[in-house]
Amino acid sequence: MRPIRPLVPAAMAFSIALGSLSVLAAAPEAPPSAAALAPAFDADLARRHGADELGMRRYVLVVLKSGPTRMPDGEARSAMFAGHMANIQRLAKEGKLAVAGPFMPSDSGWRGLFIFAVDSIEEARALTETDPVIVNGEMVAEYHPWYGSAALMATAELHERMVPPKD
Repeated sequence: MRPIRPLVPAAMAFSIALGSLSVLAAAPEAPPSAAALAPAFDADLARRHGADELGMRRYVLVVLKSGPTRMPDGEARSAMFAGHMANIQRLAKEGKLAVAGPFMPSDSGWRGLFIFAVDSIEEARALTETDPVIVNGEMVAEYHPWYGSAALMATAELHERMVPPKD
């Protein structure tokens, strides 16, 4: 007697082969290589933002703390803080101030920070002393040399693009 061989109809074999091809065709492409994902070096951008060979630069971090003289609530206080904001805008437009902002309320006495794109504490001190909150004793400043990404210099431009126009 002849051995019984399982028979696979030709249509079924074709269907299996076609199914395998469709799975292969639907397989995701290989992920791009790390080189393809790496951003292209932009020498002009690095130069404009003062980047060194590591993409970094020197800054002075200024911590603003509660000062000895709290300005009483009222018009004078409002004017002082309006001047503080105007000073921040001026220094940012001049390219001297990379980042500024308040700390969240706490018992630490820390009120805000400036990150100045300057090489020395003396330069940062001269800039800080132009601020009405310092002039009026509302805040005092603590200075720290800092080395960080030169990309911080793009913060002001990016921030302007994220604030919707006022009606």
